[in-house]
Amino acid sequence: MSRTEWNIPALGYGAANVGNLFRALTDAEAWAVLEAAWESGIRYYDTAPHYGLGLSERRLGAFLQTKPRDEFVVSTKVGRLLRANPDFDGGLDTDNDFFVPNDLQRVWDFSDAGIRTSLDESRERLGLDRIDLVYLHDPERHDLDLALAEAFPALEQLRAEGAVSAIGVGAMTSAALARSVREADLDIVMIAGRYTLLEQPAVAQVLPACRERGTGVVAASVFNSGLLAKAEPTRDSRYEYGGVPDDIWDRLQRIVAVCRAHDVLLPAAAMQFPLRDAVTRSVVVGSSRPEQVRQNAALAAAEIPAAFWDELVAEELIPE
Repeated sequence: MSRTEWNIPALGYGAANVGNLFRALTDAEAWAVLEAAWESGIRYYDTAPHYGLGLSERRLGAFLQTKPRDEFVVSTKVGRLLRANPDFDGGLDTDNDFFVPNDLQRVWDFSDAGIRTSLDESRERLGLDRIDLVYLHDPERHDLDLALAEAFPALEQLRAEGAVSAIGVGAMTSAALARSVREADLDIVMIAGRYTLLEQPAVAQVLPACRERGTGVVAASVFNSGLLAKAEPTRDSRYEYGGVPDDIWDRLQRIVAVCRAHDVLLPAAAMQFPLRDAVTRSVVVGSSRPEQVRQNAALAAAEIPAAFWDELVAEELIPE
């Protein structure tokens, strides 16, 4: 194995929102969000070309260019190239939940040349001399076999050349994550929504594979798209970008009851849960408002009694 021990801050900011996810931000509003993250001590920032068709990378890069390069870690993603949209008619990219002009389109490319081009173009948009960590983005949505045959070897070669410090995969399905860990030489996997306080399908295969291979975990979407973001969730909250199924709602009510009994805020528990396992290196949380960023940083540091976790285990709501 060609990789070495690689450290990452325990709390990260997911920069999809500054790419106008769900609502449009002005440049000044996006800057204020990123400034709040920095002032809150956050030193890991994750972005992707997919987020706002490059807008997230441009805004994040402009901000990080004002900070000492050795004081932060930045990751982006490869697998989708941004190319001119021949059908652009002045519309927005709202089919993908981004409020940006859809003058560009996403083009899958898992080839060695495509991976290298994607990294070069991300580095240009960010305006940074280097990108620390690169994930292959959503391979299960395109072709996982092709990812294993071409994309991951390309990333491994980039790491060997010193172009990046670490490589990984970001996905939303446990099967794709587990197979990627077992069949590629990855430093990090980003588990999106599959290892949360509410549901833990990654425990069965992904986490054991990571332990066996020495691969770290970054937990993303720990609020399950917003459902766990408030102390008292409501039935009309967003879950996986849609409505809340009955069984999920019932499970959540049991968790909320344990939170009340121990005077623990649900979002604090949601942020801290993944870090209970030593294989988890970082939790990445997004936000579109400075006050939310500051609140999340405080929740990540909140004291949670051991008895709270013990009761969740006893109620079989989380693994031991």
